[in-house]
Amino acid sequence: MITGIILASGFSRRIGEEKLLLKVKSIPMLERVIRSSQSSQIEELILIYQKDEIKEVAKKYSIKSVYNRHADEGQSAAVKLGVKFSHPDSDGFMFLVGDQPYLNSSTINKLIETFNRENDTIVVPVYSNTRGNPVIFPSTLKEDLLRLEGDCGGRKIIESMRDRVKLVSIEESIEGTDIDTKEEYEKIQGLEAK
Repeated sequence: MITGIILASGFSRRIGEEKLLLKVKSIPMLERVIRSSQSSQIEELILIYQKDEIKEVAKKYSIKSVYNRHADEGQSAAVKLGVKFSHPDSDGFMFLVGDQPYLNSSTINKLIETFNRENDTIVVPVYSNTRGNPVIFPSTLKEDLLRLEGDCGGRKIIESMRDRVKLVSIEESIEGTDIDTKEEYEKIQGLEAK
């Protein structure tokens, strides 16, 4: 069983507004990620939020949401909440980000299928030679995830356990695109207008 954990409790400081609600092809970014997740092989989906308008999106799609009261501590707080609220029988935790609007369910499934074949590995997608999200951690690393601190997410674990990392090449590099700045958002809007 794979638990998908959508990290959606950031502050969007670099973009100056709630970026997860910005529309890409007329659908808010976060909703695109939820739809891809729900149509994939993910069996349990949890959204970590800190703003009410993000919780409303979770309600709209009838998915479990968990409030992150320690969002100011960085991404590790959201990661730990996701792990704590996952089903006890979960074999792996897939961490998704809410600002990756082009991610599709077939890529999610490809990562899950890789994990299911080698379920003690950390599965990391690679888009045009760059590592990205979503990443799957096996449940055997639950305690390591719960010990994370600061704004590093699971990168620290990946770096310290390189021998357990399975890289998966993703053909469509646009799927790895995440949006952090106004300029990045305007750039993708420009591409869609063509």
